[in-house]
Amino acid sequence: MSEQKVINFMGQRKLAAVFSLLLVIASIGALAVKGLNFGLDFTGGTLIEMHYPQTANLTDIRNDLREQGYPGAVVANFGTDRDVVIRIQSDEAEVGGKIAEELKDGYVGEGEAELKRVEYVGGQVGAEFANDGGLGMLFALIVVMAYVGIRFQFKFSVGAVVALAHDVLIVLGCFAIFQFDFDLTVLAAVLAVIGYSLNDTIVVSDRIRENFRKIRKSEPIEIVNISLTQTLGRTLITSLTTLLVLLALFLVGGELIHNFALSLIMGVVVGTYSSIYVAANVLLALNISNEDLMSVEKEGEDQETLMP
Repeated sequence: MSEQKVINFMGQRKLAAVFSLLLVIASIGALAVKGLNFGLDFTGGTLIEMHYPQTANLTDIRNDLREQGYPGAVVANFGTDRDVVIRIQSDEAEVGGKIAEELKDGYVGEGEAELKRVEYVGGQVGAEFANDGGLGMLFALIVVMAYVGIRFQFKFSVGAVVALAHDVLIVLGCFAIFQFDFDLTVLAAVLAVIGYSLNDTIVVSDRIRENFRKIRKSEPIEIVNISLTQTLGRTLITSLTTLLVLLALFLVGGELIHNFALSLIMGVVVGTYSSIYVAANVLLALNISNEDLMSVEKEGEDQETLMP
């Protein structure tokens, strides 16, 4: 059986580092200059759910809302083609009922349109959502660093957190650059990106640690290349199958989860790249060596001797 050809990933590590640094700087700059285009969940506003006796014409509803002075209203089907959810930025709690009555009066089909619910989110509540979301992401990164530090070694935890922060910043930067709506579903997707990217990074880190224990005479850069080559197939298969599902959600999932799927697609692509070039690059920059893993090696050997 022929040996697997080792891909020299780290041969381009300096170029990858510059590329990642440029992306992160651009993302931070976009966040500082443009900021995120927060949705109703964060800015406050009104959500209206209507039920129509026939298939709802979303274009007509948008035109009606535009005539009422709400050109930025988000209109989408909710469950069936007869149920419609409308999101409107407004500081008045009573505006939802007024809009619903005008939509009911403007409906010209058979039967009568029905108002199912009206929900209002105040600006203060939206600000609390934004603060809680930011704290949630920060807490997730701290927990990840602690877990990887205990599970592997401190240098691995630094590499993992740098890779995760890299992924989150780039996804947020894309939303800031293109001014896509950032709501609670996108925040949930960003947190999911942290979990996805961490899973990939853990697999690569585990293989790097294992190869440091097995291949003692090779240089760290060679060991990292061998480890990345061995995990490449698993990484690509996982990413491609995940992307297929996300593309289906993006294309046919409807407007409500459009940005959710988009942010996850960005996260999977960037996370796959970072698990190869960012986390491993940081390890080499921190001069990872066999000496760093000696305690882990002894622990593994003791466990093996205890096994029947």
